[in-house]
Amino acid sequence: MRRALAALAVLTLIATACTDDDDPGNRVEDKGAGVPQPSTPRDVGPAGAGDPYFPTLGNAGYDVEHYTLDLDYDPGTDVLGGTATIAAEATEALELFHLDLAGMEVASVTVDGAEAEFDRDNAELIVTPAQPVGEGTDFTTVVAYSGVPDAALADALGIEVGWVTTDAGAYVLSEPDGAHTWYPVNDHPSDKAGYTFELTVPDPFVAAANGVLTERTTADGATTFVWEAPDPMASYLAIVAVGEFVIDDQGSAGDVSIRNVYPADIAEAAARGTERTPEMLAFFSGKWGPYPFDAYGVLVVDVPLGVALETQTLSLFGPDTVGDEIVVVHELAHQWFGDAVSPARWRDIWLNEGFATYAEWMWTQHADGTPIAQTAKGVYDGLSGEQQSRAILDPGPDGLFAAAVYERGGLTLYALQVEVGDAAFDEILRTYFERFNGKSVTTDDFVGVAEEVSGKDLDALFAAWLVETDLPPFPKAPPPAS
Repeated sequence: MRRALAALAVLTLIATACTDDDDPGNRVEDKGAGVPQPSTPRDVGPAGAGDPYFPTLGNAGYDVEHYTLDLDYDPGTDVLGGTATIAAEATEALELFHLDLAGMEVASVTVDGAEAEFDRDNAELIVTPAQPVGEGTDFTTVVAYSGVPDAALADALGIEVGWVTTDAGAYVLSEPDGAHTWYPVNDHPSDKAGYTFELTVPDPFVAAANGVLTERTTADGATTFVWEAPDPMASYLAIVAVGEFVIDDQGSAGDVSIRNVYPADIAEAAARGTERTPEMLAFFSGKWGPYPFDAYGVLVVDVPLGVALETQTLSLFGPDTVGDEIVVVHELAHQWFGDAVSPARWRDIWLNEGFATYAEWMWTQHADGTPIAQTAKGVYDGLSGEQQSRAILDPGPDGLFAAAVYERGGLTLYALQVEVGDAAFDEILRTYFERFNGKSVTTDDFVGVAEEVSGKDLDALFAAWLVETDLPPFPKAPPPAS
């Protein structure tokens, strides 16, 4: 995410601040990994994945493999209804399990085709299957639900997140905690899954979502749009938007399909803002490894947002952000770092925003020749107040999107580049992306790759930039060898 106005000790701290039992970072997307599980069924609780920033979000006991969201939305009444089919694997034997769902009315729940008991406790949907689910067992939960989704104020952003209605339809902006306002979900980025969206809307509305549009069927005054997004995706990156949109298929850039979605009345401005997308894709693919998905594009809604969001394969913009090339670069860079490789806990958000900020500096050097060192020095000199003193590893739930997370995060990567040299730095980023593509990670994982590739002990560097509150001196590159 990027706001429109935004122009040792590490390993020890991580180990002591979050124990194995409560650390969702142990839930990297290798199914079955983690602490030993009991072999007898138990009631899974309390709610939550163990993330202190959002204690009730996410759930234990299972890993979701795939969501199929069959949704019917009427912009005239704002009623959203449908069925969520959730394919998962039990990581322990379950007598009951939780899903996150705020508001909405649940009509029925089945587990493996059998009717299940369910209860509601605030934003928890508690499901008791007819038969306990055995450890290691694949099981399918189907939830039928409906209602008018109620977007929630995100303290970290100061704006509403979730399913947001507009005069022209609706859109989803879910970072960090809005996904469970519109579908039942294991709402934490440590549990990534594939998605299928089957979206039915009255004509002439168009429904867009992540992935590739595979089917479009019209009958009885309504159209169903089927979007397939099979790659692992964090819940906050799922997007649906309904409006009188144009789906602009711009062909392919290499192996990547380019399609943009926007209202017809701002099509020209949206097209100008994204015209360099193929060049950006080629540039970052050459630096980090191939673009990790089958498609990319932007979704532009016809309301000012004040932010842009890297929703997977289809980044979300308003008319106030899509014309800013640096914001477009930022969200595209997130497809590698933030989407394909996601944080396993929210305290590691710098792995998203610091990387995308550094990508801005890379693009500026590529596009107009301004050296990264010059841009980094300008950012460093502009840091003041809380930006200087905020420890960006664990910035607090209200500081997830503080300017320091972006700018000091980018400077952390610049400091690493100066320390290890350009060649090793490039190899670190490529190795990190290749190793953790499709998974959820912690800062520990990145530090491990950096030390492995460089052959250096980097604890002091990362502690200085991420953990300590005092701003380190600006990194100075050594003079070239004579």
